[in-house]
Amino acid sequence: METTKTHGADAGELAADAGPDRTEDDGATDATAPETAPLVTAPATTGEPPQDTDESDDADEPETTGTADAPAAHAGVVPGAAAVVGAALGLASLTGTWLGTVLAERRQLIGQINTSSGSPAQQIEQIYGAPWHTTAVVNGVCALVALVLLGAVLLAGRNSAPWVRAVAWGGLALGVLGLFVAAGTWFDLFGGLPTVAETPVSSGG
Repeated sequence: METTKTHGADAGELAADAGPDRTEDDGATDATAPETAPLVTAPATTGEPPQDTDESDDADEPETTGTADAPAAHAGVVPGAAAVVGAALGLASLTGTWLGTVLAERRQLIGQINTSSGSPAQQIEQIYGAPWHTTAVVNGVCALVALVLLGAVLLAGRNSAPWVRAVAWGGLALGVLGLFVAAGTWFDLFGGLPTVAETPVSSGG
């Protein structure tokens, strides 16, 4: 009997010793429970919008690429073409044109017909001077048209391409030079008309 009591006493002491420890452990577990609660993490963002947002934005935006390029191309073609034509006219005012050559030859033929029985001075004026002045008029008209056209290109096309403005300025310089040459030809600044020496009249004795 004593042995049984001894074992019972030992078991009771062990239970008593384990009781407070278990209570303390439970309390510690309960105290730390809020600290070990799982954290809710936000989903990582990559900085790219969702695919459906891009599709909706693309669907809402009207496609204006084709319609916007057409007026821009048209606005660039007209100043460029005008600059090229003006530069060609400026060059023609210096080198001459087919029209000027034909008109000069026609004027020379008319002079030959009109002065078939005229004096040498009249023949020189009608056969040489008149065609020379006709060529000067045609070249001067080409120079004036070039100046007007290129001046309009430079004033209206301030935002044009660099090559357009370069061609326009080059043609403008040629037109100014051609106008001065035509004016000098008209006023005989580069050379006067040839003259014929008068034949001395011999007196009979």
